[in-house]
Amino acid sequence: MSMQALIKEERERSKAGKLFLLFSIILLALNMRSPITSVGPLTAMIRDNLGISSTTAGALTTVPLLAFAVLSPFASKMARKFGMEVVLFGALLVLTAGLALRPIGGVTTLFTGTLLIGIAIALCNVLMPAFVKRNFAHQIGLVTGFYAMSMNLTGALASGFSIPIATSSDFGWRAAVGFWLIPAGIAIIVWLSQMTHIRHPIKTEKSTYEKASLLTSSLAWKVTAFMGIQSLLFYSLVAWLPEILQEQGMSAGASGWMLSMIQFAQLPVTFIVPIIADKMSNQRPLVVITSLLLIVGLSGILLGLTEFVLLWVIMIGTGGGFAFSLAMMFFSLRTRNSFEAADLSGMAQSAGYLFAAMGPALFGAMHDFMNGWTLPILLLIGASICLFIVGMGAAKEGYVTEKTV
Repeated sequence: MSMQALIKEERERSKAGKLFLLFSIILLALNMRSPITSVGPLTAMIRDNLGISSTTAGALTTVPLLAFAVLSPFASKMARKFGMEVVLFGALLVLTAGLALRPIGGVTTLFTGTLLIGIAIALCNVLMPAFVKRNFAHQIGLVTGFYAMSMNLTGALASGFSIPIATSSDFGWRAAVGFWLIPAGIAIIVWLSQMTHIRHPIKTEKSTYEKASLLTSSLAWKVTAFMGIQSLLFYSLVAWLPEILQEQGMSAGASGWMLSMIQFAQLPVTFIVPIIADKMSNQRPLVVITSLLLIVGLSGILLGLTEFVLLWVIMIGTGGGFAFSLAMMFFSLRTRNSFEAADLSGMAQSAGYLFAAMGPALFGAMHDFMNGWTLPILLLIGASICLFIVGMGAAKEGYVTEKTV
């Protein structure tokens, strides 16, 4: 075989490997939101079946967020020691164990399974941006778009199908939360093949900065705040939007589909926004659009204009899609290499999710105390204004390791 033929064969093999890697990323992403978004529409059903309070039910969304906050700083250390592929595959196994445990018992197994799910998704959340930056350095926006869209696709489907699955099965809510073992099992099979092509960290390659420098970087803290606020908005709505709409007169099934519609509205923007953001020197125009969509949509829900509820949820979903995509892209756009990306991602998701974790439980407690949703929704509108303020700083061109940002 000639040298040209060998080179061509190697290129084709490399291209096939990249496509398989992209497929593996997408499959993993399909499992990164559905285990959480499937619970929101079932909150009232779970609460009534297990005899727990609204605050405790809200904690079903809070527990994964606390796991995100605690585990995120350790993800990059684990990746450096064992390799990103090994940690991601291990996280997938833990996720599957949590999904299997959650529906089989009472309150204890429900929360234990939820904690395992939170641990697994925490590792994936931190490492995916760095994994993409390392393996697709010249296609970050495109690949980020693929995995962000995949996350939101199954997140939307999980919200929409939770009530139909629960009501059509003798096992009720347990069948609805257990259903998501199926895509997790498929992902494990594919990642088993991926594990034969493990790329371990290069021992001689070191980060070009002191990790502590992130703590003194104003840009890093702006990215962290942006991540936290957009997460608080999303997970608060996942936990309570169906019940808010039910109290405004909507059926349980229809309210679940409205939550699903929020996430369906995110699909096109979570694919397109990373590609656009990757081509911009700063992303401030995207931050403006994000905040306006969220503020107007949430105001419509607050005013109880139910005849336009579809418009409000589409606006909220589109704004949320912008915010999530920008948060993911900031980890790559504001760093110089995959080490920095993993560390910034770990910092932002640890502090950010600790902040976001207050949302669902706080909303449940405020509802129980005020016997209404006006104050919680006003809090979300205020958070959207804060998202604009920190977003304008995070969107400014620069790197977190620069002395002046």
